[in-house]
Amino acid sequence: MTLATATKRSARGAPAGRPADHGAWFLVLPALIPILVLSVGPLLYGIALSFTDAQSGRTEPTQWVGALNFQDLLHDTLFWESFRIGLLWAFGVTVPQFLLALGLALLLNQNLRFRWLARALAIIPWAMPEVVVGIMWRLVYHPDAGVLNETLANLGLGEGQDWLTGTSTALLAVIVVGVWAGMPQTTVALLAGLQNTPRELHEAAAMDGAGAWRRFTTVTWPAIKPVALAITALNFIWNFNSFALVYVLTQGGPGGRTRLPMLFAYEEAFRYGQFGYAAAMGCVMVAVISVILAVYLVGRLKGGDEA
Repeated sequence: MTLATATKRSARGAPAGRPADHGAWFLVLPALIPILVLSVGPLLYGIALSFTDAQSGRTEPTQWVGALNFQDLLHDTLFWESFRIGLLWAFGVTVPQFLLALGLALLLNQNLRFRWLARALAIIPWAMPEVVVGIMWRLVYHPDAGVLNETLANLGLGEGQDWLTGTSTALLAVIVVGVWAGMPQTTVALLAGLQNTPRELHEAAAMDGAGAWRRFTTVTWPAIKPVALAITALNFIWNFNSFALVYVLTQGGPGGRTRLPMLFAYEEAFRYGQFGYAAAMGCVMVAVISVILAVYLVGRLKGGDEA
């Protein structure tokens, strides 16, 4: 009996649900249990909480109110204004973040001197906690002793500008910080995609007379497109759910100009004690993120391997 014949007979005679399947589930459990406990469980609890009138410091039992929180949310202009600001923030950070990261990744992919050092320096913002980044940039934007205002004054381009408390500059100033802080992870992802692109394709295109832009559109971009789409979708979700960075920089001010939806929900829950109402806000944000993910996944499935 040959090895192939024995393998076929063994596979044909193996009963469904054999012990090996249980062993595979046993190996998955260590990773599955934390996800269920730390992610799925709180999510389900938050959804259930959104249908109640849960409040802090309340002596009466929590009551089931159905969709009342969501009805109130539909007429809450402050929440929808924060939602609009959240979308502006997410797009305002994600788009330049990707474009700058793409340029940096293309540069770091070249055969330059001290390339290893440049790559190490490029990921420093990624290694810094968001709280530290926020404190550092508050010092940069300081109206009296900040580096930015000092530099502009020395160049004769203006005097002390209060960037984080000005109604016309606060959101833009925060977006700049978001781009700076999140660009390294996008750069790393795109650089990994560039390094997986065969150099023979670039050499062949160059021999055919293709210029730098032609090589990018016909060779480089098709190779890194799946990575670019994936990291852009993830960046949009991360940016839309931002909290710590904006909270440290402005705490949602001035006048709510930088109050993102996550900040609004935080204030409702922990400043005003409206846990049920804040949970309803969280459900709306989860729904929006789910729609974005669904659109992305459908696009990937329709596009197949070329997406």
